[in-house]
Amino acid sequence: MELVWKFNAPHSSHMAGSLERMIEVTRRILDPTLRNVNRLTHEVLCTFMSEVCAIVNAKPIVAVSTDPEAPTVLSPPSLITQKTNTNYECFSHIDMREMYRSQWKLVQILANDFWTKWKQQYLQNQQARSKWCEERNNLKQGDIVLLKDIDLVRNQWSVGVILETFPSEDGRIRKVSVRITKNNNSCTYTRPIKELVYLLSP
Repeated sequence: MELVWKFNAPHSSHMAGSLERMIEVTRRILDPTLRNVNRLTHEVLCTFMSEVCAIVNAKPIVAVSTDPEAPTVLSPPSLITQKTNTNYECFSHIDMREMYRSQWKLVQILANDFWTKWKQQYLQNQQARSKWCEERNNLKQGDIVLLKDIDLVRNQWSVGVILETFPSEDGRIRKVSVRITKNNNSCTYTRPIKELVYLLSP
């Protein structure tokens, strides 16, 4: 397979709308975050920015349905590392008596804060928005979606399969039953479509 690179012209950021949108979201989150943190060392800042790069690059590309019961998300890092899940420890307390370890914990706290805000804005941007006069295709049984789960740890995405739809009187789907796999356990939830981001159909 031949790889072909296509480059945009210099000073033409309008030609890469989706990429520029991600840059805008990232900067909007980073500006107040870094402004509210005092005296970051160069090493801490570089480590934090590496975590930010990992978060932004780990956004889902498409759902992989190798297991129809529990589809996983394909992302750029998963293509490189061949790993789909990475566990992150959540730090909520910094013990300043342990200087080196506290710097690492500070980075993790900043990264977790960035992840929470970035995930929310990223999912909002991915969710289809239209005027009331424009109709969108209804979600249907078997569709694979992302759930806006506030309890997810960093770089983890809640992928679900729609089991059942509940049409309103006008025939539009506003509520569905969706199955996800959490901690190797299958769970079924009823959610409004505003809490879901469509990925693909079977």
